[in-house]
Amino acid sequence: MPLTTGIEILKRAHEENYAVGAFNFNNMETLQAILEAADELEAPVIVEASEGAVKYAGADMLYHMVQALVREISVPVALHLDHGKDFGLIMTALRAGFTSVMIDASAFPFEENVRQTKRIVDIAHAMGVSVEAELGTLKGIEDNVSVDERDATLVNPQKAVTFVKETGIDYLAPAVGTSHGAFKYKGESKIDYERLKEVKKLTNMPLVLHGASGVPEELVKKAEQYGARLEGAKGVSDEVLKEAVVCGINKVNADTDLRIATVGALREVLAENPREIDPRKILGPAREAMKDVVKSRITLLGSAGKASR
Repeated sequence: MPLTTGIEILKRAHEENYAVGAFNFNNMETLQAILEAADELEAPVIVEASEGAVKYAGADMLYHMVQALVREISVPVALHLDHGKDFGLIMTALRAGFTSVMIDASAFPFEENVRQTKRIVDIAHAMGVSVEAELGTLKGIEDNVSVDERDATLVNPQKAVTFVKETGIDYLAPAVGTSHGAFKYKGESKIDYERLKEVKKLTNMPLVLHGASGVPEELVKKAEQYGARLEGAKGVSDEVLKEAVVCGINKVNADTDLRIATVGALREVLAENPREIDPRKILGPAREAMKDVVKSRITLLGSAGKASR
């Protein structure tokens, strides 16, 4: 099945109130795990490459890997550039054939974020490519955070409306309390649901949740059993993610969980089979572990079976 744009996938998710998994990949095994899981569950899916992944493997290589594998499956797939901050690299992804890009100028003042985002929107839309942007700061929120600090960090719903109108983006990643990585929370994960619902109501568009890896306890224990050091690793609970989808999230990013699953499987193989030197036998179990993670996330988000209707 040919690659599709991000908005073609997310428009339906927005209309029917479910979320699509967006999974980062750097290599063949990760990509195979993502696409095989999505195909088996008949779920639309977004495969993402970070700027680091593009620098590591090359935009053309990533694009052609995806193109080679989507021919074998029958579900909608979009290829997305995640957190594009460098103009030249975003252009590289567009030229390579990515069907969705994120321009992340959220670290800049509002007016500059608008300017940089609109510049990318104008270019990408002319090429038939969807655009995501971010507003606010991805920073986990705790119970003792003041109202002023929340307002200074998280998305302002009224500004979100202005941002969407002035930039013309296709989907928005509003900062509502999540954060990147495996060590993002001291306590339990929290999302400002009321703020999220207000943004959804006012913008009426697909919304994206970054920093949403679950960091499942069983994956952490498996990795630590074989020597990984992941003390204090915490993620976003299943209950929080489900409520976020109810409140309007339609695209949920995941990367950390795939990494932890990979590390645990690799460490197990190497510890239990110290004489093994065949990369296929070392990386194969990691691919299966990642596939299980993707299936679990797709089911949680409610996108299983959505490609078949």
